[in-house]
Amino acid sequence: MDIIDLHDPQRVNRTPDDVKILFSSGSFVQDEFKIFHVELRHYHERTDKKLGDYSLITSFVKTDKGNVEMIYDEGFRGENSLSRTAAFLMSNLGISGLILRSVISLRGAK
Repeated sequence: MDIIDLHDPQRVNRTPDDVKILFSSGSFVQDEFKIFHVELRHYHERTDKKLGDYSLITSFVKTDKGNVEMIYDEGFRGENSLSRTAAFLMSNLGISGLILRSVISLRGAK
């Protein structure tokens, strides 16, 4: 089962402009879900002359019971928005919250 948790799934109906892998070695268990892979995906949507680049950053979590892609952040975030977001997640234990949100989405989709 694949879940795209966005109001408009067409926003991610293409290859991301950039990807940062946060977890990809082995697996661990969150409740009854085995987590294999966690990444952030960056989609550049438009550029404003005054505000700069508009970015959509999604999380993608691969489990033994399905995959989930959902919005993590969006807006005019400037350059290197994906790298800054990944660094924030890694330094603030944000990965566990991101995984928990994904597991909740998978449970709700049953």
